[in-house]
Amino acid sequence: MIQIEGVSKSYQRKLVLDNVSISLAQGQIFGLLGPNGAGKTTLIRMLNLMITPDAGHVLYQGKPLVPAHLQSIGYLPEERGLYKNMEVAEHLLFLARLRGLSLQQAKTNVNKWLRHFEIESWRNKRIATLSKGMAQKVQFLAALVHEPALLILDEPLSGFDPMNVELILNEIKALKESGCTILLSTHNMKSVDEICDAAALLHQGKLLAQDNIWNLRSNSSKGEIAVRFEGHMLAFANALWTDFELVQQHEITEGRFECLLRIRGNKTVNDLMRSLQDQVAVERIEKRLPSMQEVFVDLISQNQQQHD
Repeated sequence: MIQIEGVSKSYQRKLVLDNVSISLAQGQIFGLLGPNGAGKTTLIRMLNLMITPDAGHVLYQGKPLVPAHLQSIGYLPEERGLYKNMEVAEHLLFLARLRGLSLQQAKTNVNKWLRHFEIESWRNKRIATLSKGMAQKVQFLAALVHEPALLILDEPLSGFDPMNVELILNEIKALKESGCTILLSTHNMKSVDEICDAAALLHQGKLLAQDNIWNLRSNSSKGEIAVRFEGHMLAFANALWTDFELVQQHEITEGRFECLLRIRGNKTVNDLMRSLQDQVAVERIEKRLPSMQEVFVDLISQNQQQHD
């Protein structure tokens, strides 16, 4: 869907993107991650043709990105901005028309999305009278009203209460199911774990990693296994021998434990199961993968160590 190839950008001799190449497959939710100042916003502005790269190029469905493609792109900026004196439906109609929809199609889409979000009663409310949460929802709807093929969301969950966060996440999943490609720039790592198919991590203008979420988490694995069992802790510990290190243990109820182990050498989960099967009653055993938050911190820490 999108190919960013060897893109670089400087502002007043400060390099903010350094030879960055990222590829987004059609129909996936792709996380764009990185600390403040990593270059995420600059990259998003390039995808919206607000700025141009100093080097490299951006392709949309295999062709150079041009203004005509913006009719197929939806954008929710981090800095929200609605015209406060306009009414909700009027504003959405205006934005849909800017994206190339005919007046009739724009009206049809506005009505459809107001019904979908169950906010038809807001139709004639002025933006200035809306609460922050209501305005956020209208802004999200504004990015969808022309039903784009590519949706770019910059911190879409900021300003929402937990109930509306869940609503927005579910809506993003539904959009993916309908074939929409979604670029999600966020600091909310829990949402990345939950909904993203793949991600790229930027740091100080450079691409540190890009892969599907499973591979990113697996590659940062520290060989830890979580086990829940019923039995005697001593029997469990003895069964480990020297093949597995006991990192943490917690007694849930009398005679039931949760433990975290670390693999030594080239042992596997299957080896552990064989060691335990005659010693304790295993209720659950799973390879523990780090969260995307842990992956994020680990990759940045490694990069900083390499440059110290």
